[in-house]
Amino acid sequence: MAAPRDNVTLLFKLYCLAVMTMMAAAYTIALRYTRTSDKELYFSTTAVCITEVIKLLLSVGILAKETGSLGRFKASLRENVLGSPKELLKLSVPSLVYAVQNNMAFLALSNLDAAVYQVTYQLKIPCTALCTVLMLNRTLSKLQWVSVFMLCAGVTLVQWKPAQATKVVVEQNPLLGFGAIAIAVLCSGFAGVYFEKVLKSSDTSLWVRNIQMYLSGIIVTLVGVYLSDGAEIKEKGFFYGYTYYVWFVIFLASVGGLYTSVVVKYTDNIMKGFSAAAAIVLSTIASVMLFGLQITLTFALGTLLVCVSIYLYGLPRQDTTSIQQGETASKERVIGV
Repeated sequence: MAAPRDNVTLLFKLYCLAVMTMMAAAYTIALRYTRTSDKELYFSTTAVCITEVIKLLLSVGILAKETGSLGRFKASLRENVLGSPKELLKLSVPSLVYAVQNNMAFLALSNLDAAVYQVTYQLKIPCTALCTVLMLNRTLSKLQWVSVFMLCAGVTLVQWKPAQATKVVVEQNPLLGFGAIAIAVLCSGFAGVYFEKVLKSSDTSLWVRNIQMYLSGIIVTLVGVYLSDGAEIKEKGFFYGYTYYVWFVIFLASVGGLYTSVVVKYTDNIMKGFSAAAAIVLSTIASVMLFGLQITLTFALGTLLVCVSIYLYGLPRQDTTSIQQGETASKERVIGV
């Protein structure tokens, strides 16, 4: 009797995976186009900030439609946003952790060879799986763990670029680099799973949670804008270098961010990692046609590993999309005895 329901669940996961993959790939391609075709490059920090603002506005609009009336909409905002500083603080954690992750990733890239950075940063995939097990009381089958590490290897090969000799000597601190990459990997796994736990631990609307997170996200990104490009923005303007293509990329990033929260709500962070890997493959293949990128043997092997890992992860019938309580597992063991 459970088979039809399992099939529906699997089809829904595949649908989410496909849609998110297409959106992420479209965003990657459009972003690459803007960074290579525009004569005057825009400030990426301001684009990130505007993306957070748009995601906030879209979430507010969807919440207004979800509540059905202006009165209920105002009451929901008053109760969950304006009147809940504790909840706002709770949802500020992912924004702050992601900010730390981005800075640590940049520090690691500055102190490690690109190839070493490429390989070690993919440890965020098994780290996310480990955080899912520890923080959400879930279990993964042996086959799922194999697929996770296979995905990690596949993404590494897909993004692999042979080191090129250079006459420029760059002073690096490998110990600092490895420490930074370790923090970045842990932050990536923790932030994603933390947000998933907040989403699934209460009946609060997904769009309310998004509003709470994006409010803190705007503050964090504004600080990043000031610290990274404050002087240049003051001289050239906040929207310097913006074109229609840049706005299109921002729109894709905004919609993609909202859909990612839907995927996390109704599937899990591990599925999000699989869709991100599939998007890398898809965008690279599109780049062959659009930008003349050359397909390599390592890319072909990595693509094969990514596809096989996605297939293997979808084979188990176990549901990993809802938080399981430890008591349920213990009861099942007692019954088995």
